[in-house]
Amino acid sequence: MGEILVLRHGATEWSKSGQHTGVTDLPLLPEGEERARSLAPALAERHVVEVWTSPRQRARRTAELAGLTATAVDEDLVELDYGGYEGRTTAEISEELGREWSVWRDPVVAGETPGETLEQVGERVDRVLDRARARLDDGDVALVAHGHVLRVLTARWLGLEPAAGALFALPAGAYGVLGHEHARPVLTGWGLG
Repeated sequence: MGEILVLRHGATEWSKSGQHTGVTDLPLLPEGEERARSLAPALAERHVVEVWTSPRQRARRTAELAGLTATAVDEDLVELDYGGYEGRTTAEISEELGREWSVWRDPVVAGETPGETLEQVGERVDRVLDRARARLDDGDVALVAHGHVLRVLTARWLGLEPAAGALFALPAGAYGVLGHEHARPVLTGWGLG
């Protein structure tokens, strides 16, 4: 049985500075491109039958540089919509609120532009996982996307609530492997690359 490879895009200007990047379509930095290229040898050893990417250029370019040919662009793999917090850091948001803010605990609400809830992201990634499970008999499915959405996806794979994604930090340009042990979903590799 195949496994699900969850690959976070390489570094961008905002991922490097800690700014929340949902809908803004930023390119990879040169070091993000280099990191993506460095994944190609390890990924070439896998039997990948599907490669699904977020529509954002940073994810599509990471897949390409890592030697993966996208078989589908999947809107369900876009990053969490941060609404009015787009482009802002956790420290900036916390300062404005006068208390520590966390995307894993607190609503994404700023001004007139509410963001997405973790439950909404969980619904999206559950659809991705249902489609991916259907392909695992044939080999691996690679999902190339963004930090928070892949962390929620990992939590859901393991049967956890979306907020448990807080437990699965995934550096830019790294990947994880979601597999099975005795027919039970498990994490078989993390932060690889």
